Amino acid sequence: MSDVVSAARTGRPHSGRVVKSAPFAEWFAPVPSAGFHIVLQGTCWLLPSQGEPIALGPGDVAFLPRGSAHGLADDPSTPASDPPATFTGVRDDRADETSAKRPPTVVMLCGAYLLDGSRPHPLLNDLPEVIHLPTRVGCHRELRAAIELLGVELDNDARPGSDTILLTLLDLLLLYILRAWFEQRRLSSHSATGWAAALHDPAVAAALRAIHGDPSRQWTVEELGAQTRLSRAAFARRFIHLVGQPPLTYLTWWRMTTAARLLRTSDAPVNTIAQQVGYSSQYTFTHAFKRQYGSPPGGYRRHVG
Repeated sequence: MSDVVSAARTGRPHSGRVVKSAPFAEWFAPVPSAGFHIVLQGTCWLLPSQGEPIALGPGDVAFLPRGSAHGLADDPSTPASDPPATFTGVRDDRADETSAKRPPTVVMLCGAYLLDGSRPHPLLNDLPEVIHLPTRVGCHRELRAAIELLGVELDNDARPGSDTILLTLLDLLLLYILRAWFEQRRLSSHSATGWAAALHDPAVAAALRAIHGDPSRQWTVEELGAQTRLSRAAFARRFIHLVGQPPLTYLTWWRMTTAARLLRTSDAPVNTIAQQVGYSSQYTFTHAFKRQYGSPPGGYRRHVG
């Protein structure tokens, strides 16, 4: 899961503490990023583009993995007076003299992560439009600790090292949100297939760790099955059932995803990247990359740069 987040992330995440006073209703247009709203005090409603309004109370987390259009309001019936805004940050009522005089209805942590949506990992595709993690005593303790630390750091962001600490905490927050949701789904009645089950299946998880840990190795289905102490056929059936594609198809997909991340984030020569993801020939790598991304590695690097 950490590898998937690292491969998908682009740019820098951002967050801030927001105070809203009733009445309020703010709508956000869809964006190519993942957003979150965490209620620290008070209550509000999240209004998805589809489905019923979601009541949010103290400690609740709402995560929108695909940046879907949505709204925030003190009540679902409150009319929105402004056109949809881009979700680069929720308007803070403390900046408005009239609103600031009213008692706060809700205090939130709000933020967003920029993600590469051109080839989303199937793990991220498995997520719903909105992930709602209601607060429960004793549940998701790491997530709660990250929220508390993030809130403290945002209140004191002028201290030395705060910028690096905030980025680290935001990365942790994203991983803890995903972990909590996948664990929650695994315990539900809908976890027979998909990445919630794959991440907790010892055989498939061991194979995924092997692929992610060494994508340059010339893995075979037999070798991956041996990692899990299953026969070739039994392992292949289980992998396809949970991941949705054969092991070597996923290996190729992950190699290309890793190569794209290296092209975006490093100055390494194309032949070096080719070797890092398992291709001894730059020509073969270029052909495979172009088949996946529609342009050769050099052209891709120039475009995303």
